[in-house]
Amino acid sequence: MVDVGHKKVTRRQAVARGSVTLSSEAFDLVRRNGVKKGDVLGVAQMAGIQAAKKTWELVPLCHPLPLDGIDVDLRLEPRSSRVVVEARARARAVTGVEMEALTAVAVACLTVYDMVKGVDRAACIGEIRLVSKQGGKSGFSG
Repeated sequence: MVDVGHKKVTRRQAVARGSVTLSSEAFDLVRRNGVKKGDVLGVAQMAGIQAAKKTWELVPLCHPLPLDGIDVDLRLEPRSSRVVVEARARARAVTGVEMEALTAVAVACLTVYDMVKGVDRAACIGEIRLVSKQGGKSGFSG
């Protein structure tokens, strides 16, 4: 694990995004909250938040960070039959929160997939990517 003990504590933020493309039938079920497993968007949001908090346990060389906040938002895009997931992680720390934001998105997308796979075997998790980051030596990027 990289030694970050010499770095200054700064306010850090990272935003990540991903999506799950669904069949029109599965998308309609999610929109109507009609999936047998329950509230897809609510469960996926909680899964993403929980995943961000456990990133250091999931990614072997990731530092444990005291998160100040994590927001996971899911929105429906009817034109493309997609669930778009965006996560914003914040901390005052010596290292960035990119991994926490990315992990939140990945696990939220996996949760959507898991909850709809019974009605949509072709559901597809889309590009998961870092949208922006702030703080630390490099300042803002994105």
